[in-house]
Amino acid sequence: MRALLRRARASVGRAGSPSLVVCLPGLVLAGVLVAEPQNQPAPLPQEKTPTLTVRTEVVNIYAVVRDKKRLVPNLTKEDFLLTEDGVPQQIRYFSRETDTPLTLVMMIDTSPSQEKVLPVEQEEAKAFLRQILRPKDMAAVLHFDLDVELLRDFTSDQARLAKAIDETVINGGGRGPLPGTFPTDSTPCCTHLYDAVYLAANDLLKSEVGRKVMILLTDGQDEGSKVKLETALEAAQKADCIIYALNITDRAFYRFEPFGYNGDSVLHKLTQETGGRVIRVGHVKDMAAAFQEIAEELRTQYLLGYTPTNRRHDGTFRRLQVKVRSGHYEVQARRGYYAPSD
Repeated sequence: MRALLRRARASVGRAGSPSLVVCLPGLVLAGVLVAEPQNQPAPLPQEKTPTLTVRTEVVNIYAVVRDKKRLVPNLTKEDFLLTEDGVPQQIRYFSRETDTPLTLVMMIDTSPSQEKVLPVEQEEAKAFLRQILRPKDMAAVLHFDLDVELLRDFTSDQARLAKAIDETVINGGGRGPLPGTFPTDSTPCCTHLYDAVYLAANDLLKSEVGRKVMILLTDGQDEGSKVKLETALEAAQKADCIIYALNITDRAFYRFEPFGYNGDSVLHKLTQETGGRVIRVGHVKDMAAAFQEIAEELRTQYLLGYTPTNRRHDGTFRRLQVKVRSGHYEVQARRGYYAPSD
């Protein structure tokens, strides 16, 4: 059986949870009918050979270390102290400047509050992907406003990624690979940031391996999402992905909004809990430097791997803390993970 599977778009309808629409454009099934042989002796029963299954679970943590503002790339495994729920863990796997393949989702806010900055975001996002992606790395592009729409699924093709980024326009005009399936509101009022994080984590990154990163180009203001911030964060943590955010805010846009602006706290929560960070972009001319900061961090990450002493498969959230044993260093790493559940 051969199936052609194409992921069409991530979209949020008027009712229900966010969902990823999957298109099956063709399905081909071929088979051969074989006559069953007659009067053949029954096969002798075979004794089953006992098998031993050993499952070793490893938790991986990607960490960035700074001495004030300077990145520190030359530490050793012995320099780190790692605890899970306060219990020290033995670091069994370690590497510097990890060469682990990168799977990245570029997530562009196309709500009206981003109208003044979108052209610069497009150009710098394309330049960033050209700089950071190697042949074994993959990236996807989605935008969010009234909907969450996947414009390009995972690929290493720079031309296709650039085309998808260029297709982003303010308030849902981005042209995805297929027409929209779910009806949506036409009122230009909403920014489904939490839905976008949830869908990117749950439907795009959860089944991927290696380093998984979301890059949010947004002011962090959510309006109209169907999931809560906590639900979006939990999905990101269960997908083991790192969230970076470039926060460029048009404060004048929110001057007459009844609820004001509160995007800063949202972005800090999403990034700090997953091992990324927020980079505030004061002016559009600073966008290139902000992307460069992310590129440098992704090149100087440490990979720490350990087998938890707590072997229970209870699905609970485990708190992580990574420190450098001596010196005044700042460590940037995810603050926890969800244990497997049987």
